[in-house]
Amino acid sequence: MSNSQKYRRFLWVMLCLSLMLCAGYFYYMVQSSIPDEISVYEGQEEQLDEIFPSTFVTYDDSLEVLGSDSYRITCRLFGVVPVKTVTVQNVAQRTVCVSGDTIGLYMETDGVMIIDTGEVDAQDVMLSEPAKNIAKAGDYIMEVNGKKLEDKQELMQMVEESQGDEMQLLVKRGDEEIMLALRPVLTTDGSYKLGIWVRDNIQGIGTLTFMEEDGTYGALGHGISDMDTGELLSLEQGELYSAKILSISKGVKGNPGELKGVITYQETEKLGDITDNQANGISGMLNDNGRQRLSLTPKEIGLKQEIQEGPASILSNIDGTVEEYGIEISDIDYNEKNTNKSFVIHVTDQRLLGATGGIVQGMSGSPILQNGKLVGAVTHVFIKDPSRGFGIFIENMLKD
Repeated sequence: MSNSQKYRRFLWVMLCLSLMLCAGYFYYMVQSSIPDEISVYEGQEEQLDEIFPSTFVTYDDSLEVLGSDSYRITCRLFGVVPVKTVTVQNVAQRTVCVSGDTIGLYMETDGVMIIDTGEVDAQDVMLSEPAKNIAKAGDYIMEVNGKKLEDKQELMQMVEESQGDEMQLLVKRGDEEIMLALRPVLTTDGSYKLGIWVRDNIQGIGTLTFMEEDGTYGALGHGISDMDTGELLSLEQGELYSAKILSISKGVKGNPGELKGVITYQETEKLGDITDNQANGISGMLNDNGRQRLSLTPKEIGLKQEIQEGPASILSNIDGTVEEYGIEISDIDYNEKNTNKSFVIHVTDQRLLGATGGIVQGMSGSPILQNGKLVGAVTHVFIKDPSRGFGIFIENMLKD
């Protein structure tokens, strides 16, 4: 075989490989653009044609029935090549009351949470680590010596009363409950310590997203995690209170801003209870005081396939009044595994940019509106660009 023939063969091989790579990339892009699960309004199955507008993608007329309100359809590329099987859920059209009000949060953990272990100044040795390789950050202490533990103050008292005797701690680690044996160490200041740092409550400011007809609400768009461990907090009980914004720390590149305010922990200022802390936000029930004092405006729910790249708005309270601010929606990802980072928002309203720099801590949960419907909520800010952040589909908040 001559050199020219070898060269032509090489070019053909490279062309075939390039075509295969392009075809594979095209297949991947089409597959990732199709949602794994979608909801459609009852009696309006023609919405499926709007979800798959591409002439390259069609779906079979036949379907696999999963239940009275759900079924599966197979999507095909060019009507031939199977691309993905999509679960379709029939849902009723729904209206909720959107808010945007700033709220104060108080949560007590289910057990006393260990946030770290470390060294203590012991009398008999220079340093001691009594909990090393035994307790772990993220453990929840439920019982001590067979007695249910109420709070960290009681734990400190029981450690002091132990006089150095071994203590049996029942802890919840993930989904398991395990027993740990720890012996308090006598320190140089005459007290006993276990060498653990603990927390039993958390407070903060966030934004109420919506309230349903029965008074249940959703807020934040992401769960409340411990700042030290990053773990989602296991909730025992929690309350919502009114909050007043006192100042704003403006967001700049590399340093997210913050709404700074005061929470009034009085019964007359209580707005409701927190009953769930899930990955897609917190929820609970507003009381009569909350329903009367908070800004609540009826809006229809927009399904995720109704969201379009382009202009939208958010509702937020940065100075005592809920205002509507302009944003742009982009980079919609139907299949993002981190469900509270489903699309990107960019603050375009000069009023908000001038006051906060964009998205700041405390604005999580701000409702996102498009075409007159509630389509999502603000969840995160980009550290390198506070004018940008992530949003969650409102469907995901309603599921939790």
